[in-house]
Amino acid sequence: MTPHATNATSAAAVELRAVTKSFGRTEIIRGVSLAVKAGERVAIIGPNGAGKSTLFNLISGRFGPTSGDILLHGRPIGGLKPYEINRAGLSRSFQVSNLFGRLSVFENIRCALLWAMGHRYEFWKFLSNLRDVNDRTEQVLEQIHLHRKRDHLAMNLTYAEQRALEVGITIAGGSSVILLDEPTAGMSKSETSRFVQLIREVTEGKTLLTVEHDMGVVFGLADRIAVLVYGELLAFDTPEAVRANPRVQEAYLGSVLADAQAAEAH
Repeated sequence: MTPHATNATSAAAVELRAVTKSFGRTEIIRGVSLAVKAGERVAIIGPNGAGKSTLFNLISGRFGPTSGDILLHGRPIGGLKPYEINRAGLSRSFQVSNLFGRLSVFENIRCALLWAMGHRYEFWKFLSNLRDVNDRTEQVLEQIHLHRKRDHLAMNLTYAEQRALEVGITIAGGSSVILLDEPTAGMSKSETSRFVQLIREVTEGKTLLTVEHDMGVVFGLADRIAVLVYGELLAFDTPEAVRANPRVQEAYLGSVLADAQAAEAH
């Protein structure tokens, strides 16, 4: 399978070189090396406790690596603060909802845009006059199909709509690299199907890394799959190659697919 974006190149958008992360004496990430090409969609999978969220936190700057290098478009970012990495072109969502529930859908997106578009000292002043911000907000609402809910409070949206709003906040600033942490968790099959299509649309031409447990989503969305087990990278390859990998089958994928098939049978 080739990367989805027509402008994908061989250059690494995100690269990890022998990255480790320890908390005290406990080593969570153990020498992970991988390179994600610009325009690629990569899914990170693995059992609970494999270190997937820790890896996301390292890439997005919530944690600094214990050793090794992390690069964004060739620039070292290991140890930078999250807002510095965001300004360099990387944005992420979180497992737990991070919305302003008592603000409207429009206001949630606009808040995300104010800093990204340089309006640092006008946060609560003359917002209606910031045409560039307001126009871009309307564009994002169209992208995530929430323009009809623009004036609704975020707290009154359905769960799937709240997740869509979170994606909108993540992409609002125009970052070229997007990290989505379990974006379809808690959704029904029909919601998941629609949401995967939304992810495809809003990340077109961008680099996507996602942590995901739904194997249907993983194999339907990803150009390549990284399998993390006990903090080590067990495989990083196309969906077909990962599915056929005996080590992956033994360590993780066999039991997951068996559970999924058993659930479908019932």
